[in-house]
Amino acid sequence: MRFEKRQENSAVGLAWRGLALAVLACAIGEMVALVPSAYADDHKLWAALKQGDAFAIMRHALAPGGGDPDNFSVEDCATQRNLSADGRAQARATGERFRRNGIKTARVYSSAWCRCKDTAVLLGLGKVEVLNKLNSFFQDYGQRAPQTTALKEWLENAPLQPPLVPVTHQVNISALTGLPTRSGEVMVVARLDGSKRLEVVGLIGE
Repeated sequence: MRFEKRQENSAVGLAWRGLALAVLACAIGEMVALVPSAYADDHKLWAALKQGDAFAIMRHALAPGGGDPDNFSVEDCATQRNLSADGRAQARATGERFRRNGIKTARVYSSAWCRCKDTAVLLGLGKVEVLNKLNSFFQDYGQRAPQTTALKEWLENAPLQPPLVPVTHQVNISALTGLPTRSGEVMVVARLDGSKRLEVVGLIGE
């Protein structure tokens, strides 16, 4: 009975997920293409990452609160909103998920924010490089358009093998893909098509 209930809940969840993606596709329009057929098939998504057909962009792991304190300094982690113990465990678990799916090393890039850098390091997928194009513009939305354009241009030329894993913030992912993501749990798998249009292939972690 419990198993049947879980199946029912899973089916309902997938239905709502499909509806939400359809609404997003209409809202996003020309900004990004969606490929809904791949959303429920993690195997295809991991294969796309391993084959260099796509990249996985993710939000930092759990860091309680919102935004950053008034005395925020990007150079001083003590002034920032940082990962909780659960967030650190979450980041390590995400790294294990990569390894279980055949990805032991990756090209990992991070925002300069400590919660992103810590998430990236705890993935355990190799050297982490800071990329300022991944920095949060939450406190300065005037940077949204130019920074998103710069990030997209960088992605157009970034090698995808070994797999590319940028770690950034909710606002950056939403601006780039049109999709919301939860801290650390959902990775957006995307690629650029022949016309350099961003195409969301699917979500890992739902």
